[in-house]
Amino acid sequence: MSKQQNVISKIEIERDTTDMLIGNSFVGFLMTIFAFSGLVFFFENDAPSIFTQKLQLWGVMVSVSILRLFDSLYWRVKLAEKPYNPRPALIRFSAGLYSTGVIWALYSVLFYSTMTTIEMAATMVVLAAMAGGAGTVLSPSKTLVSFYSTALLVPMSICAIVDEEEKFFILGVLGLIFWFGIFLSAFRYHKFFISTLRLKANNNSLVEQMKIERSETEKVNKLLIASNEKLDASNANLEGEVERRTADLYKLSNRDPLTNLLNRNGFLKHLNNLLDTTRALENSLALLFIDLDGFKQVNDSLGHKVGDIVLAEIANRLQNYTEENHLGRWGGDEFVAVIPYANVDTARAVAHAMRSGVTVPIIANDNQVTLDATIGIAMFPEHGETAVDLIQQADLTMYDQKRQQRGSVGVFSEVLHNEVKRDQQLCERLRCAIDNRELTVFYQPILDVNSNTLSSVEALLRWKCDDEQISPDIFIPLAERSGLMPEIGAWVLNRALIDLSHWQFKQGLAVSVNVSVSQLLNDSFLKTLDNALKTTQISSERLHLEITESLFASDKGAVRVKVNELVARGIKVSIDDFGTGYSSLSRLQSMPCDFIKIDRSFVQNSSEESDTIIRATLLMAKEFGCKTIAEGIETEQQKFHLSQLGTNYLQGFYFAKPMNAQNLISWYNENH
Repeated sequence: MSKQQNVISKIEIERDTTDMLIGNSFVGFLMTIFAFSGLVFFFENDAPSIFTQKLQLWGVMVSVSILRLFDSLYWRVKLAEKPYNPRPALIRFSAGLYSTGVIWALYSVLFYSTMTTIEMAATMVVLAAMAGGAGTVLSPSKTLVSFYSTALLVPMSICAIVDEEEKFFILGVLGLIFWFGIFLSAFRYHKFFISTLRLKANNNSLVEQMKIERSETEKVNKLLIASNEKLDASNANLEGEVERRTADLYKLSNRDPLTNLLNRNGFLKHLNNLLDTTRALENSLALLFIDLDGFKQVNDSLGHKVGDIVLAEIANRLQNYTEENHLGRWGGDEFVAVIPYANVDTARAVAHAMRSGVTVPIIANDNQVTLDATIGIAMFPEHGETAVDLIQQADLTMYDQKRQQRGSVGVFSEVLHNEVKRDQQLCERLRCAIDNRELTVFYQPILDVNSNTLSSVEALLRWKCDDEQISPDIFIPLAERSGLMPEIGAWVLNRALIDLSHWQFKQGLAVSVNVSVSQLLNDSFLKTLDNALKTTQISSERLHLEITESLFASDKGAVRVKVNELVARGIKVSIDDFGTGYSSLSRLQSMPCDFIKIDRSFVQNSSEESDTIIRATLLMAKEFGCKTIAEGIETEQQKFHLSQLGTNYLQGFYFAKPMNAQNLISWYNENH
C-alpha cells in the first residue's frame, strides 16, 4: 500500500511540475519574441550581411516560440486540470526551452563582436532580465533553470571577459555573479516547490482517509443523536435561557456598544486564540492598527453625535475587508484588525483596500464627511510573539507613518524600532543638552557681492553628544516633536546676540538666526526676543530672522501677525529655502520680508530650468523691494554665475564653512 501511494505521489508531483512550467510560460513566449525582435530591429548595423544573419536567427526564434505557444495552448485545452501523463508534455516543453536557450547563446556569441556599446549594454540587460524571470518561472525544474540561465548569461559574460579590449570586462563579471545568484535563488525556490507539492500529495491522501473516518463517525453520531433527542428536548428551555444570559454578559464585556465590534478586551482574547492556532500550525498572520485622519476635526466642528454616526459607518466598511470577529475598536478613532494566513504583500493589499473604503465620503445628518486612514502593520511571528507586542509594534508603525505622511500604509521593521529607540534616547539627552553644555552655535559668513566684504553671519546650531556630532536634520525635528524647540531656539538667539556683542568686526555686522514654526508661534517668543536685544544692547536692525518657507503652510493669519510685529521692531526678516515648497506671489505680497534666500538646490543645479527659477526669484525680489542671498556656493564658477545673474549676497563653502565663534574671529582677521 505504501509503495502504491509513493508512485501516485511521484506522478502527481511530476504533473504539478509540468503544469507550473507550462502554465507560467505564456508571457515568457511573448517576452522572448518582443525582446529578440527589439535587439534585432532596434539597433542598426552597417553590414547588411550581419543584419541578414540576425534576421535569419530571428526567424528561427519566432518559429520556435510560436511552436512552443501552440504546444502550450494544446496543453491548456486538452490536458490542463486532467489526470494526464505528464512525461510527453514535459519533454516537448524541455525541447522548446533548450532550443530557445541555444538560440539566445548563438546570438550572444555570433554578434558580440559587432555590437556597439549601447547595443551591448541593452543585450546584457535583456538577457539578465530574461534569466532573472526564468529563475523563478523555471524553478520547478533544476535542470531547465540551470541550462536556460546558463545559456542566456554565461556566453555573453565570457565573451565580455575574454574581450581583448577589456571595455566590457566588468559587465562580464557582473553577468557571471548575477548568473550565480540566479542559481542559488532558483535552487532555493525549487526545494520549496517540491516540498509544497509533496505536502499537497500527502494531504490529498489524508483527506481521503478523513472521508472514510468521517463516514464512520457520522454513523455513530446518528445513533447518539437519536438517543439524546429526549434529553435535549427536556433541557432546551433551560439551555436557551443560559445561552441568552451568557451572550448578554459576553456582549457587555467584549463588545463596543457603538460599533458592535469587539472592544479592546474582546479583541485581545480573540487575538490570543488566533495566535495559539497560528503558532500550532506554524503559520503567519498580520495585525493592522488603523487610525482615522481628520476625525478629531469632525468631533470638534460637527459634534459627537455626527462623530458617532461616522465611526459606526467606518466600522461597517472595515468589516467588509475582514472575517467575522477579526476587527475591533481599540478606542476613540482607532481600530485593530487581524488577517490570518497573510504575508506582507497580502497585509498591504488589505490595508490599502481599507483606506479606499474609508476615503469614500460619508453623509451624516446632512453633513458630508471625508476622512482618510493611516495604517501600521506588524507580522506574526517576525515582529512579535504575543498579542500585546504585535499591537504595540503596529501602533508604533502607524504613528511613524502619520508623522511622515498621513493617509499611508507602513510595515514594522527592526530599523524603525531602532530608530524610535534612538530617537527616545536622543530626546532624553536633548532635554539636558543646554545644561550639559553640549550645544554650540557655529557661524557661516554671508558676503556682499558688490564689495566682496562680510555683510552678516548665519547662526547654525550644532550638538555634540558623547563625542558624537548629531546632525541638525536629526535633532531639530526631535526638538520640534518633543516641544523643546522654543527653549532651544531662545538659547540660540541669546547665544548669537551675545557673541555678536563681543566681536570687534565691521560696524553694523548682522547675525541671522533661524526661527521654527513652534518657536515663532510660542506666546513667549517676542518677550524672549526683546529681552535678548535689551540685554546685549544689539540694535534690532542687526538681527535677521530666517523663516523657513514651509512655515507658510501653517496658520497663515497667526504667522502674519508675528512677522508684522517683528518688522515693527525693526528686525529684518528673511525667507529661507525659497522656491522649494509653498512660495507664491500672494504670500510674498501679504508677508513682509527683507531678504529672500535662494535654495542651494537651484544654485548647485546648473540647468536652464534652475536659472529660470533664479531669475524669476530675483525679479520678484526686486518688485517687492527685497535683497537676495544665494546659499550653497561651492565653486568659483557658481560665485561668478550668481553674481552675473544679479544676486546681492552669497554664502557657501567656497567662502567658509560654518565655524565656532573663535574660529570666525581668526577667519575674519585673515580675510579682512
